[in-house]
Amino acid sequence: MSATSVDEFDRQRDRLIALGYPQLAGQSTTKFLAQLEPLRVIAHDLATDVRAEGHVPFAIVVRSVDPEKLVPLLHLAGRTEPGILDRNHGEAGLAPYQPLPHLGVPDARAYLLVDIERGEEFCGVRPGDAVATITRRGRQPLTIHEGIALVTLFPEILQPNKCMMLAGSRRGDRRVPAVWISMNAPKLGWCWEGNPHTWLGTASAVARLGPERAAAMARGGSRVRAS
Repeated sequence: MSATSVDEFDRQRDRLIALGYPQLAGQSTTKFLAQLEPLRVIAHDLATDVRAEGHVPFAIVVRSVDPEKLVPLLHLAGRTEPGILDRNHGEAGLAPYQPLPHLGVPDARAYLLVDIERGEEFCGVRPGDAVATITRRGRQPLTIHEGIALVTLFPEILQPNKCMMLAGSRRGDRRVPAVWISMNAPKLGWCWEGNPHTWLGTASAVARLGPERAAAMARGGSRVRAS
């Protein structure tokens, strides 16, 4: 068991509590914590080493809260300006965006996203081409909820000219959601699928681990590693 991985999980959990996630999810803090506890079990076996700048070993993703309520809670490292939702999403806001079916996003209120890369190597690369490369590497693009989780828990991940497409969420057209810096705050907007941007990479991760993984670990009597 890695104490450091559990410490990191607890840091992220406490951050979510401090931001009022239980209330936004319509739950008591006790119930919210109980739903996260299976993920804490999984975190025991996750690595905490950071391979390079823009890499995060794991992050807690909460799907039980409307992402539009979470955007104002975003901040850049060392700043207090609240996150901005781009009005160009239209009257429907973020509701039309859904995770791509083949990603296998866990049907759970919360899960762990593992081995995350900001993806700045794809700055200047069209999102469609970036996703093709990411897929060949056995990785998957991030969704809107995952991008929000990443910036919430690791504000320093968002840097000038090192921002990110969230190509795992789509709305049936050529729009690709993305998060970048505007007016000293994170801004959740979108860009066209065929357009490269020198300041937008494409974020990705290796795995999504939901509560069912903890149950499988308990049945098997041993830890199950994600690599």
